Amino acid sequence: MRRLLVAAGVTALALAGTAAPAAAAPAPGGAGLGDRYFPDYGNGGYDVSHYDIRLRYYPGEDRLTGTTTILATATSDLSSFDLDFILDTESVLVNNRPAGFARQGDHELVVTPSRTLSEGQAMTIVVQYSGVPSTKVAAGYTAWIRTPDGALAVGEPEEAWWWFPSNDHPSDKATFDVSVAVPDGVEVISNGVQPRNPTQELLGWTRWYWRSAQPQATYLASLAIGQYDITRDVTPDGIPVINAYSTSLPPAYDAAARASVERTAEIVAWESSVFGPWPFEAQGGVVAPPDTLGFALENQTRPNYSAAFFRAGANPYVIVHENAHQWFGDAVSVGQWRDIWLNEGFSSYAEWLWSEKQGEGTTDEIFDYLYAAEPAQFWTVPPGDPGAPRLFNGAVYDRGAMTLHRLRKLIGDDDFFTLLRTWVKRHRYDDATTARFIALAENISGRSLDDFFQTWLYTPAKPALAAAARSAAAPGVAPRSWAAIDGVHQLVREN
Repeated sequence: MRRLLVAAGVTALALAGTAAPAAAAPAPGGAGLGDRYFPDYGNGGYDVSHYDIRLRYYPGEDRLTGTTTILATATSDLSSFDLDFILDTESVLVNNRPAGFARQGDHELVVTPSRTLSEGQAMTIVVQYSGVPSTKVAAGYTAWIRTPDGALAVGEPEEAWWWFPSNDHPSDKATFDVSVAVPDGVEVISNGVQPRNPTQELLGWTRWYWRSAQPQATYLASLAIGQYDITRDVTPDGIPVINAYSTSLPPAYDAAARASVERTAEIVAWESSVFGPWPFEAQGGVVAPPDTLGFALENQTRPNYSAAFFRAGANPYVIVHENAHQWFGDAVSVGQWRDIWLNEGFSSYAEWLWSEKQGEGTTDEIFDYLYAAEPAQFWTVPPGDPGAPRLFNGAVYDRGAMTLHRLRKLIGDDDFFTLLRTWVKRHRYDDATTARFIALAENISGRSLDDFFQTWLYTPAKPALAAAARSAAAPGVAPRSWAAIDGVHQLVREN
């Protein structure tokens, strides 16, 4: 604010002839947050602090009924606001009063409260709904995955719409309580910790409870419902570790999955030594039934894994990748979806670091292999702005990781690893952008890095390397086990 100092007499004269400006009339909240790739994702006019999601699921019918209570604050004077949601809405209350609601487009629910909302006013929004999620199509597909014994709510960038109303963009994080009633003998796995044990709700029904105590992006909220074997442990510093394995996994897959996922606490302890303290209240993982999930996703505290990752044996690299996301993507989320390399490039580079630690290929060897082996088409995708259709293109992962490796070579190990830890510490539980990362890198290194990042992130061509920058690795020859690693890594690239 700039203050204007004037003489008392002049001030009095001015005030005498000047009317106070009229307050702006309440207006609809925006039907989107202006994301460059997905402009109608998320909603304007309010900020969410908490979701309480209370559901009942009928596996035989794939039918869901529920009530979600949203705690939020108006960020402008509102005559109406939007929620991202596609199930059949039965009623909406805003601050204990019935509100009007109407469907608009393929995923917008426009809510008109009985009284306008003022900027700064607390909002309690209660939505009752039902539907068969697997029959609902939005953004051209169905994110809800029906399985032989239940369902999976796992997807990116759209996933929340199929099971709870939300402000669906990573820039509006909130805490979560999720409770789901299912028939006895069916398990429910979600994020965070279990604040209470499953309880008998009605004859033949059991209710499961989960809580995410740290802010979480809506797409990172997940559900796995069905027949699962759940294991529980505690890390040496007291963090609960909860893993779940579909009981329909073939024995070979099951053994390989356990030999991988049960190493989560070990892998997280190593990643904590590199990236900084573990940012959440729990750890773990979920392995889906075969032939259901086609990718792995970094759901907060509890990634979900396709069984296919373990078809050839144990695969610790996917565990490294998805748990690195807990720092890069979950604790620090993208401010815009165009910044997705901040998630995927960083988690891919964590795999390189793990490979080096395990003696299975150094980071230099992996860089040289990919630099020589990637086809011409690969280099046409700029990872810093790949475009919405190529959000999960291989270049976002591998060229993103290559960018980090070249940055490390340029600024040195001390500044590079200080940069990674400072990035997480500074933006933890918030969102951030590539521009902020570049600014921090320049501040820590004391270098101007605009040309470097322009070349590696935004130029649709293969960056040139000075001859001295290359190692003796033979072109196209994978370092040690990296060829086999990269074969299963193709699945990771989907999310």
